[in-house]
Amino acid sequence: MGNTPFIAVRASRPLSEIEFCAWVAQAAPGDRLEYHRGFLVLDIFPMLGRLGDREREELARLGSRAFWAAEQGLVHLVQERVGPDRFAYIAVARPKPKHAAASLSALLLEEQAA
Repeated sequence: MGNTPFIAVRASRPLSEIEFCAWVAQAAPGDRLEYHRGFLVLDIFPMLGRLGDREREELARLGSRAFWAAEQGLVHLVQERVGPDRFAYIAVARPKPKHAAASLSALLLEEQAA
């Protein structure tokens, strides 16, 4: 039995928080999505990043949502170094929790109500 190569789908453009949520909702266990490439903590910092305000805010929302999805047990978050101070940020879909009869939308609505 051979090793399965680590292959992640890489977005051709920056992902939005909504697109990330849509991917999480439909991803099969083991599916991988590269949701950002760069240095996330610096890319969302106003003085250091090269992004405009709107792009930086969307990236911050995306990073927060990815962390939230990991806390909910929906994905594993991993990083791969691709160069000096440059990383691929990858979400790996986990099996949906057994208690998750509720959909991702229900979890998101519950979060907003809290």
